[in-house]
Amino acid sequence: MTQIIRRKGFPATAAMLLATLVGGVLPLNAQAADLEVSDARMRVLPGDTPAAGYFRLDNNGSRTVVLVGAQSQAFGRVELHRSMSDEGMASMEAVDRLEVPAGEPIEFAPQGYHLMLMQAVGEIAVGDRVEITLQFEQRESLSVEFEAVPPTSM
Repeated sequence: MTQIIRRKGFPATAAMLLATLVGGVLPLNAQAADLEVSDARMRVLPGDTPAAGYFRLDNNGSRTVVLVGAQSQAFGRVELHRSMSDEGMASMEAVDRLEVPAGEPIEFAPQGYHLMLMQAVGEIAVGDRVEITLQFEQRESLSVEFEAVPPTSM
């Protein structure tokens, strides 16, 4: 499988040709049947510091869906995490599965649920676009293009 990282300013015709060769154009909004992902972005930090992925997942269907993981060829590991605060102490924990009830959205945002994007395979710069595949229990995966943004844009 081909790793997809698109550089900002890459000529449109070259990007379209590359997309055709690797299997299609990936929008910042992705949709599969009754699921819709919007506002997909990833906060990149310098060096080997893990990045964080944020997005909105809308379940427009009539059944609960269960998000069980994510993967990307741009990262060695991708995990679902949740940040929380208890009596002024901030902590973070890995999440094995996340239920998204029918007709409801869930927001992956700072200080809440997020993707931990670890062990970057190559350098990712602000403006790049990276494919991340969301994995669900008992349904097809959904590939989403995330835009790399600076930490100050959160």
